[in-house]
Amino acid sequence: MHPRHTSSYDSTDSSGSPGSPGSINSPASSASPAAPASFGALPRRALLGALGAVAVTGAVSRPAAAAGSPTAGSLTAGSPSATSRSAAYVLLSRQAWGADESLRFGADGNETWPPDYHPVQTLSVHHTGSANGEANPAARVRTIYRDQTVGQGWGDIGYHYLIDAAGRVYEGRWSGTDGDPAHNAAGRLVTGAHISTYNTGNVGIALLGTFSTVAPTAAARGALVQLLAELATRHSINPLQQKVVYVNPVNGAIWDGPAISGHRDWAATDCPGGVLHSQLPSIRADVAALMG
Repeated sequence: MHPRHTSSYDSTDSSGSPGSPGSINSPASSASPAAPASFGALPRRALLGALGAVAVTGAVSRPAAAAGSPTAGSLTAGSPSATSRSAAYVLLSRQAWGADESLRFGADGNETWPPDYHPVQTLSVHHTGSANGEANPAARVRTIYRDQTVGQGWGDIGYHYLIDAAGRVYEGRWSGTDGDPAHNAAGRLVTGAHISTYNTGNVGIALLGTFSTVAPTAAARGALVQLLAELATRHSINPLQQKVVYVNPVNGAIWDGPAISGHRDWAATDCPGGVLHSQLPSIRADVAALMG
């Protein structure tokens, strides 16, 4: 990953230092407002159908351990599911890309980072800082997962979604067993770890690769637009809004900026790369057009 592309839990002191898993579930979080009634209750598959998206692979059943899944080793750039679609994407569950769910648990059998859930306020775009066009992107996702879960001690991957060069979307942060990636059954977002101090209620989407001097593939960009449109519709977000006021319900941190932002809009980092960041205005416009 990019050397400055690190993050942590949302600590209650807003210092940006890694918080303990317990600090994520601050009592203050229980007082957060309800999700928008207009979209928050809609089933994910209904939204996918309305926006023209298609297959969801293995997103309903998520067993405790799936590192040996036969699907996990076959997700290469040349696979049949890698075709580019302008208004559709394939979403691969944690089971499908081979997440070893045992890594999320400590020696005592408890989750290192228990999930908590909040209404979505904003959508953030990242790059992973890894090589572009890798032959086995699922292996890269597993590497990021292990690094963040075990190497950095977070207890899980910090991104909510990842996107490869072929336009496949990977389910990120564990969000429960209801089959709704990144959300609980009530439609609230599981807290991730992708922008230090500003994670709660902030969706983190990472494109695999480095986009400082090159652009994402058309397939990756198309999947990003589709996913952003789905999330913006679901959470009543205006993709063209240039100033939203984000307030972290856990630590009180405040930020204002575009409804769809890049990591560098929040912090001193190259992420999501200069080229991808320069494309965000047109990406926002394409998201708005797709939403109608």
